[in-house]
Amino acid sequence: MKKMMGLLLGGAMALAAGQAWAADPVTLQLKWVTQAQFAGYYVAEEKGFYDEENLDVTIKPGGPDIAPEQVIAGGGADVVVTWMAAALSARDKGVPLVNIAQPFAKSGLQMVCPKDGPVQTEADFKGKTLGVWFFGNEYPFYAWMNKLGLSTEGGPEGVTVLKQSFDVQPLVQKQADCISVMTYNEYWQAIDAGFKPEDLVVFNYTELGNAMLEDGLYVMEDKLQDPAFKDKMARFVRASLKGWEYAKENPEEAAEIVVDNGGQDENHQKRMMGEVAKLLGDGTGKLDQQAYEQTAKMVVDQKIVSKAPEGAYTNEIVEAAQQ
Repeated sequence: MKKMMGLLLGGAMALAAGQAWAADPVTLQLKWVTQAQFAGYYVAEEKGFYDEENLDVTIKPGGPDIAPEQVIAGGGADVVVTWMAAALSARDKGVPLVNIAQPFAKSGLQMVCPKDGPVQTEADFKGKTLGVWFFGNEYPFYAWMNKLGLSTEGGPEGVTVLKQSFDVQPLVQKQADCISVMTYNEYWQAIDAGFKPEDLVVFNYTELGNAMLEDGLYVMEDKLQDPAFKDKMARFVRASLKGWEYAKENPEEAAEIVVDNGGQDENHQKRMMGEVAKLLGDGTGKLDQQAYEQTAKMVVDQKIVSKAPEGAYTNEIVEAAQQ
């Protein structure tokens, strides 16, 4: 009997120990497909930074038909990577997303036009066809056109908006006078397609004062009422920022890790990682108040949201992550 009791007690203790040490699950939904834009998260997983924080992280790639805001609203993720304007729009529509960290300090969004084409300055946009991505990526463009006083309904006094594919074909095939690109991705696709840097007129959203915050980490507001969830997110942010710092310092290795996880074309990923590194912040993940206020003002002015957002971000998680 004593032997049996000992076995039962030992088994119970082992079970309890196993439960105590079981890693906390976290599901991360990315904004787009596996690429160096998200290298920090893949590096954190590969290098064991999530394991060090007792986290079992599942990274879900995005795609053209995947909206992170819808995924998290449906319970398919604990945290998502998305752009601030899309998050504020979702919040305004009843999906209460909250920014808990902002690894990207700068925007990588640009519009490019052939130098031998009809657009040389912003004054030339009138009456032209401009390629724009949708699925939440269109908001910075619409805010920019609103600032310029240009209608997006077409006609000689406005611009015609071409729903652009996530490549540079509309530029190559001359379906649009200008197209949207990211500094770390489609810009280089244009170069690979035969354009030289001197062949392009580049409108950089940041340089023009039209940038909105991109690639932040967002969770559902009600989850932040749970101390255990907040603790888990602080550990997740800490490990993720560590991953980003490692990726920034070791861009080639980071690109290789991305490729090992499904990223396409190692040379492209290495080049992308080099450009992404230029957009990263100071490593704290803390949201810049001025950048937030600029983004919020632009979405209000463009009527992307019905009223000025409140409670759309918190620094509590990043502050806890630094402890």
